[in-house]
Amino acid sequence: MIVTVNPATGRPIAEYPLHSSADVEKRIAGAYDAQKSWGKKPVAERVTLLNSVAEVLRCNKARYAATITKEMGKPVAEAEAEIEKCAVTCEFYAENAGKFLDDTQVPSNATDSRIVYDPLGVVLAIMPWNYPFWQFIRFAAPALAAGNGALLKHANNVAACAIQLEELFREAGTPEGLVSTLLINSSDVAGVLADERVAAVTLTGSTEVGKIVASQAASLMKKQVLELGGSDPFLVLADADVELAAKMAVKARFSNTGQSCISSKRFIVDATVADKFVELFVAGVKQLKTGSPIDRNNTIGPMARENLRDALHTQVERSVQEGATLVTGGRAVDSEGYYYLPTVLDNVTTQMTAAIEETFGPVAAIIRVQSEEEAIAVANNTEFGLGAAVWTNDVENGYRVARRIEAGAVFVNGLVASDPRLPFGGIKQSGYGRELGELGIREFTNVKTVWIGPAK
Repeated sequence: MIVTVNPATGRPIAEYPLHSSADVEKRIAGAYDAQKSWGKKPVAERVTLLNSVAEVLRCNKARYAATITKEMGKPVAEAEAEIEKCAVTCEFYAENAGKFLDDTQVPSNATDSRIVYDPLGVVLAIMPWNYPFWQFIRFAAPALAAGNGALLKHANNVAACAIQLEELFREAGTPEGLVSTLLINSSDVAGVLADERVAAVTLTGSTEVGKIVASQAASLMKKQVLELGGSDPFLVLADADVELAAKMAVKARFSNTGQSCISSKRFIVDATVADKFVELFVAGVKQLKTGSPIDRNNTIGPMARENLRDALHTQVERSVQEGATLVTGGRAVDSEGYYYLPTVLDNVTTQMTAAIEETFGPVAAIIRVQSEEEAIAVANNTEFGLGAAVWTNDVENGYRVARRIEAGAVFVNGLVASDPRLPFGGIKQSGYGRELGELGIREFTNVKTVWIGPAK
């Protein structure tokens, strides 16, 4: 039995029976059979589905956003923005999938040689709770356009979101079974992945879980795309517009209550501007309003689960014991629900917990550095490599710095964000493979060379 809990109150919402072995078998078989027909349809026919999905998303935006807010605590305005982003991404692939999947002609010694992009089959999508609609749509829109089917194993604390996602695709006209949700425990995932009808797997989640899934998939020789943890650096160089950087730093860290793999977590600030940055940043943090996520005046909701809040508090306590300065926050809110005050730690060093570990919640770590070279070294001194931001008034130098940062994406004078037009993913312990953009739609295809002779 799956029991969902409202993180704003700590009280149960609903119970959902787990799918039986027979249910799982039926859903795998349905996805496999549906994909065989779906993959043979022309791309132009497949992408019409995505426009329908976008329409259903917008028509039901309030209802879907309310479910997100209730199950994982996202402030309702952010939940509505999540649904809109899903719709925009569907429309992007509806417009561009055709050209992304067109045969690529390659000159060779053949009469004709080209690269073609065939669907792989049914993909198992293991998805997290923090962006419960977006994380799945981000994968599903390009994957379905490419001719694949999808089985969704969602985080169990967002079971209603998982069910609504299946219903969403059905309402949009998806062939029966092509997109199916599996209500199963994590211990049952390996059996689904091992099924010969499942061709590949994508996972967004922690590095620890990613390693487990990667090893299982590798032993089966199945394709994987992994988007894992992050400890993104936010570099404020000596010549940065400090007021703008501080203002954007608040958004970079505290959107979604700080529960995002691409949230900036380590604020690496040149010592010459650090005092001013900290003053402005903390002033902005203190303007954030913590409270019920259904109240549009509030900007910080509860954390998704009590154990996550407790683990975050332990990281803060350890960092302070190690010598960090607690500037503001640093404690849970004395009320029902899993609230944690927006927290700023100053004078953090690279040996402290807040710099080494991923802090998945509303906690910012400020690291003061003496030079640009040190800033780059500190930014790269992490096992993660998802995103990074660089703030400077010298754009050309910003580009040079960006080239030296070890990350899947570096934004100069902007917030790190996923964009359907650009590939998204990480390196090192943040995973591998890419979603979104032209590269993302090809991840779950057989990139096949077709050579036609005789040679010219």
